[in-house]
Amino acid sequence: MAGLQVTDIQGFILSSYASNMPCATYMMLRITDYKQGRTWLSKLYADITPASDRKADYALNIAFTSSGLAKFGFSAEEVTTFPQSFQDGMTATHRSSILGDQGINAPENWKWGNKQSPVDILVLLFAANEDILAEQVQASKDSIEGTGGIEIVVVLAAGRQPDSKEHFGFLDGIGQPVIEGSNRESKQFDRTGHATVVKSGEFILGYLNELNILMPVPAAKGMVNFGINGTYLVFRQIEQNVSAFWKFLEEATRKADGTTDLDSMERTASKMVGRWKSGAPLTKYPLVDPVEAAEVNEENDFEYQAGDRDGFGCPFGSHIRRANPRDSLNTDPVKALQSSKRHRIIRRGRSYGDRTKDVFVDDGKERGLHFICLNSSIERQFEFIQQTWINNKTFAKLYDEVDPIIGQHTRESLFTIQQEPVRCRIQHISNFTTLKGGAYFFMPGMAALRFLAGI
Repeated sequence: MAGLQVTDIQGFILSSYASNMPCATYMMLRITDYKQGRTWLSKLYADITPASDRKADYALNIAFTSSGLAKFGFSAEEVTTFPQSFQDGMTATHRSSILGDQGINAPENWKWGNKQSPVDILVLLFAANEDILAEQVQASKDSIEGTGGIEIVVVLAAGRQPDSKEHFGFLDGIGQPVIEGSNRESKQFDRTGHATVVKSGEFILGYLNELNILMPVPAAKGMVNFGINGTYLVFRQIEQNVSAFWKFLEEATRKADGTTDLDSMERTASKMVGRWKSGAPLTKYPLVDPVEAAEVNEENDFEYQAGDRDGFGCPFGSHIRRANPRDSLNTDPVKALQSSKRHRIIRRGRSYGDRTKDVFVDDGKERGLHFICLNSSIERQFEFIQQTWINNKTFAKLYDEVDPIIGQHTRESLFTIQQEPVRCRIQHISNFTTLKGGAYFFMPGMAALRFLAGI
């Protein structure tokens, strides 16, 4: 892979492992003794998967919070070479304000990642099947218990449904950017028809970004380029209330006689998402879900200015249009697309929990999404998207609206569907998701991991 030092980049940065390793577990750890922790990391190092190793059975990667690096010997001065967002962590008051983590989603209500249950290390395990995964998880637990100095905070199971749909019922993981130099450009283009190639420096430290400049690289005493080939990883555990989502839609779309209108219900849900349940984009298929045409379900070859400038296909406030506005936020579509590239993230999330048998029935089981994304600037990429697009009440000249799927709503929340002759407004939108935990991590390169482990 020309230009990328794949032997020094952790595998998770260039691959989600989803195609051949659908089973996953995330282990959140806390360091209790630095010296023993370093011994544990030195033993674990041989199992950490670099991007050059295309394993078929299992993979393991690792990342650290700022507190984790401090416990591994980073001085306060060394920690300040990292961005302020990473130093602060996700639970800092002003970061919670930026992210909209208020009320029920405030850090004090989380299960992990807050002051009550802090996290220093994230270990990501992936496997081809549940048996291999169970074996690797147990081996990791045995290593932790046998070495000492590390304790388990929480173990989070994850996976990928066979149909790749998340719990609300929509095809997930579409429209990822392609890292320049990753040798995935042509493959991605064949799969989605729209390979948005983004400079590698937007996701990996030590490379040029879209402005052709190098992002600052964190340093450590004894390793001035500690941050090279690393990335910042955002992890948020998001519970999905499936029955609340579909009950709300059923009530909001009833016919005049009070009976359920299934077609209107699914159409409205798709308007909120921006894609049909099959994954087909509303901008290209505004009238009906081409569910039988499998080749269009992951289609990503579209912009908004040329084909959907007025939002009659994909509404301005829909989830996918907020998360990635493409060319829509400037009268010059070329400049708009260039600007959007500066705020892209690579999503690596997976679902957790069993799929509900009846979407209208609350079975009392927790299910949701382990949202994971990679970026070289937490502030300019993830936090910008969250604050300026997802939670912005006046996004795209709307008024008092937030993201209809993951936004935090009040009783007065609205969602506008642009259409002729008059717009349609869905009122009193409920909260369909709840944040259960989260943290900002740094995923070092392989050389930096050797340095941390004292190898």
